[in-house]
Amino acid sequence: MAQLTISAVAQEVGLKPSAIRYYEDIGLLPRPQRVSGQRRYDSTVLYRLSVIQRAQRVGFTLLEIQRLFLGFENGARASDRWRKLSHKKLEELEKKMEEIATMQKLLKRMTGNCRCETLEQCGKAIFENGANRTRQP
Repeated sequence: MAQLTISAVAQEVGLKPSAIRYYEDIGLLPRPQRVSGQRRYDSTVLYRLSVIQRAQRVGFTLLEIQRLFLGFENGARASDRWRKLSHKKLEELEKKMEEIATMQKLLKRMTGNCRCETLEQCGKAIFENGANRTRQP
């Protein structure tokens, strides 16, 4: 199996070497062999980095990606891992979409109704309407 330098890996997957070193530091990548002090990776690191990059593209944080790799029992199927984390991420996205819809409504109402001359007038109106108070559970 060919041994790749960190530069070759970085170029192949479009990352900076510092990102690859960081992924090693946080446990997303196994520590590579060293030859004359230089990191040497086998080609499987490219596959692991592909999973990391895909997970990031669909919105997973590095902490969630750590769970994908490290947060399951040994032998847990990849599909089961993805499914479990994806369900949780989808719930999170639903909540965010609801929050965005609320923000849109507020912005539309504000732009349609605001006739204030100064920000102090706006602040007074917001304060008096109680719109800045957080709801208590």
